[in-house]
Amino acid sequence: MDKMNTKWQDTKVKRAHSKKRTRDSIESHQTPAKKGGSASSKNCPDNTERGTSFGGMASLKAVEYCSDSEDFFGDYDSILNDSSFLAKLDDAEQNGVHYSPSAAPLDQPDPNFTALPSSGDNHCLKLSTDNKHSEAIVDGLIDESFKDIEATQFHFQEEVLENAKQIHWLKENKISTPCKVTERAINDEMVKPAEHKSERPTTSIPQERRSMKDQLKRAMISNAAAPSCVSRTIVLKEAVVAEEINVAMQAMETVSLKATDIGPFFGLPTKVKDLICKLRGINNLYDWQKTCLNLDCVQERRNLIYSLPTSGGKTLVAEILMFRELLCRKKDSLFILPYISLVQEKVRGLASFGLELDFMVEEYAGSKGRFPPVKRRSKRSLYIATIEKAHSLVNCLIETNRLDDIGLVIVDELHMLGDGSRGAVVEMTLAKILYVSTATQIIGMSATLGNIKDLQKFLKAENYTSDYRPVQLREYVKLKDSIYEVDPNEEEVLRLSRVLSFKYSSSMQKMDPDHLIALVTEIIPTNSCLVFCSTKKNCENVAGMICKYLKDEFLLHKEKEKAALLKELRDSGNGTICPVLQKIVPYGLAYHHSGLTSEERKLVEEAYMHGVLCLLTCTSTLAAGINLPARRVILRSPYVATEFIKRSQYKQMVGRAGRAGIDSVGESILILQEKDKSLAKSLLCAPVEKCYSNLMQDNGKGVLSLILSLIGLNIASSLEQVRDFLSGTLLCVQERQLCVERDLREISKDCVELLKEKGLITVSRDTQDPILQVTKLGRATYKGAVDLSYCDMLYEDLSKGLDGLMLHSYLHLVYLVTPYDMISQCKPDWMIYLRQFILLSAAEQKMSAAVGVPESFVARKAAGQTVRKNANMVAVRRLYLAIVLFSLLNDTNVWSTAEKFQLNRGFIQALLNSSSAFCSCVLHFTEELEEFWPFKTLLTELTHRLSYCVQAELIPLMEVAGVMKFRAKQLYNAGYKTLAHLANADPSVLAKTIDNLYKKQANQIVASAKMLVNEKAAALQEEVNDLLMMPKDLPLP
Repeated sequence: MDKMNTKWQDTKVKRAHSKKRTRDSIESHQTPAKKGGSASSKNCPDNTERGTSFGGMASLKAVEYCSDSEDFFGDYDSILNDSSFLAKLDDAEQNGVHYSPSAAPLDQPDPNFTALPSSGDNHCLKLSTDNKHSEAIVDGLIDESFKDIEATQFHFQEEVLENAKQIHWLKENKISTPCKVTERAINDEMVKPAEHKSERPTTSIPQERRSMKDQLKRAMISNAAAPSCVSRTIVLKEAVVAEEINVAMQAMETVSLKATDIGPFFGLPTKVKDLICKLRGINNLYDWQKTCLNLDCVQERRNLIYSLPTSGGKTLVAEILMFRELLCRKKDSLFILPYISLVQEKVRGLASFGLELDFMVEEYAGSKGRFPPVKRRSKRSLYIATIEKAHSLVNCLIETNRLDDIGLVIVDELHMLGDGSRGAVVEMTLAKILYVSTATQIIGMSATLGNIKDLQKFLKAENYTSDYRPVQLREYVKLKDSIYEVDPNEEEVLRLSRVLSFKYSSSMQKMDPDHLIALVTEIIPTNSCLVFCSTKKNCENVAGMICKYLKDEFLLHKEKEKAALLKELRDSGNGTICPVLQKIVPYGLAYHHSGLTSEERKLVEEAYMHGVLCLLTCTSTLAAGINLPARRVILRSPYVATEFIKRSQYKQMVGRAGRAGIDSVGESILILQEKDKSLAKSLLCAPVEKCYSNLMQDNGKGVLSLILSLIGLNIASSLEQVRDFLSGTLLCVQERQLCVERDLREISKDCVELLKEKGLITVSRDTQDPILQVTKLGRATYKGAVDLSYCDMLYEDLSKGLDGLMLHSYLHLVYLVTPYDMISQCKPDWMIYLRQFILLSAAEQKMSAAVGVPESFVARKAAGQTVRKNANMVAVRRLYLAIVLFSLLNDTNVWSTAEKFQLNRGFIQALLNSSSAFCSCVLHFTEELEEFWPFKTLLTELTHRLSYCVQAELIPLMEVAGVMKFRAKQLYNAGYKTLAHLANADPSVLAKTIDNLYKKQANQIVASAKMLVNEKAAALQEEVNDLLMMPKDLPLP
């Protein structure tokens, strides 16, 4: 054995590095190691702890060998020396065989060996010694070095260990043959005829034992062919994450009020913290965020409202709470945002988290969203929805008894409760969640609210408020050429700060009496600036005026990037570009308002965020939308259109000043005229406006819709149950202020009667307490989210449409889904109307006459003649909008359509978006009415076309959140033609291939595509599972 041990001690197993190293030349998997003089072996440090002496003696200095870049072990290391490890192993085995007792004469048996009295003694002895030798080698191989091997490498180790176990089992049972004899061999021996036994020699030759070299080769080849390629390191990391989630879940169940941190990262695995750092660049949370996350009400899952100034970091707290709900409590979450652009931005931003943490991110905005949502068995879902889509989603979950699947609902911009009809929808949604589910937590976040107590009472929530801002905000007011700092603690509110010293010529003074040029040139181009204007036209005029007096040096700043932006703006318009943008973009300026197309708005926002544009002139809608901070914010005037701005609007706009991580201070400057000074002082000192319920707005339309849905969802089936529900609304909390003429009892009774008159519900008086039931029309109305003002009109139009549905083109269907609320915004140009009417086919003109718009009427209006017979002007204007949409579907070009009809391109974009959403509503409306069955298939396809309005081949790419038409064309032309192409793309390659695509955007696009593919695949898998599942009500035999 000494000889064998000496041989083995020269070989030492070592893992040099977790990463692979390159070779100078291409080698096969079985290429012997290079000679010891290689650079790789020289650089391998000594590590005696990891080294192994197979014979058990390590007195001599072992030769160390480093990792091979090509071996059977995938990502793990092989063993190098001047000859291969397999050769070493074979030599050691042969030496061991020569030295072992098996080489001794057979007439000198081992004294510890108990012989069987049979002719097979020598055979058993031979097997015995062979296996003893194998066991010795195996004992040497069972070593610390094998702890790092990949999961698939245990194939070999488990096999040899199993042999060893069987040997020990045989010994313990005192069986004389410590060898593994297969059952087949024993059976073969038993079935041999007796007459042949005498012919067998006395010393039988056993089957040749497979050498250790052969066993190792076979195991390594099996491992190389194994499908698993998961690194053991990754497996261990996933195990750690799973363990941390389990710890967090246990901690949440037994939470102590004294504990400030119930897990590695606020009850979440450390991986979440690492992802926030990697994807958001956030290393540490603000103190207020830590305090908020450790509040008792948060730990105990009570409802909460927290309010801070704009840019205070509210959203991150919400995201951490959602992650905890998804990962630790294994419940779905709903995130409600006010605008489609915000939903798409958040879907893109959270897709990477979903992929890494294994949950779904689903978009519910515009025409997107599944009703009911897919019921997932393994993964949880984060629904990101607009206000209207969130309400429809909650209704759907209540109807299918799945609302308890939603563990957390987060409402951004909670002050939207006071925003007209949309505020009423928010109130309905939250009231239903509060009434139906006791297990769902509601978190509301907003800027500072005036009547927070009312909202607390409504939501049964606690409140956390802070005035923290990561970047200090300094507010100023400009009067004439003087700048005053705002100080509400002073009696005059305003304190003189400085006087502008910018030299103005007489012509400049006339063009720029408000000294905007002086204010912006103090900041741009090295820093960013936002200029809020009162109207859309004023935005364009101000931007043009500023760039007229800028120096030529501004043209050189990021000249290449601005040229690329202009090219993309032109491509997005199919070769057409706004002349104002063409003039001002080279100076780093642009305007931002609803008159832009979606593509233009997206390009401008991305260019501003990446510093290509340094100044935006914009309307107040930008302050409520996507987050675009600036070093300085200038309010061109204290008016929005013709109304003096509210305190909440002012705070929202000035809140954009100061970029966290970039600026140490942000500045806002309100430009005033002397006549507005007193109003401005009141504005600067006024408290934030109070938030009131809007259920009673527009003659109680909100209450009507709410009661209809309550009856339809079986939440209430009597008047008393309706009143019981209404007692939990914000309207009830504010009943004294809002219900002066009638109390809620009278209002609810009147609403029930009105719904009955409209044919939306029935009242059964067979019992003492009348039973309320929804009609088919009522069910279709609330499930389609159709405005009660238009439900009768929609039903009538659809019924007439069935009588003579024209399917030669999309015109008739487009007319039926043209939104009623857009009609008032349209005033037809009769000459254009006639010109386009004449271009219609005979079938289309016949359809127009059928809906009440004959050619003769349009011709008389175009000629300025008096029309004797009055036409239905609602149908006339609606058909005009339908022709605009029909032309857009054929051209797929907003610019050419705008020029053809002499309409603003922003209006056409809004019309398209509104029609897409309304088409989805009409589709759900018709699904509930059997007589409208043909519309289901027809409107499904039309919804798809209106949602994207592009060539069919681009639609799969535009399903990805935030990918607009111009970007889809770029991707398609670059070879990314399907969702699968995009999901499997390398973000780095994508960013280099696509012009003006930043690395962060590429990462988000790829992550969103992967999430969408996962979502589609998971939905199909759930369908398969449902199909294969045995029915619970299967009749028993």
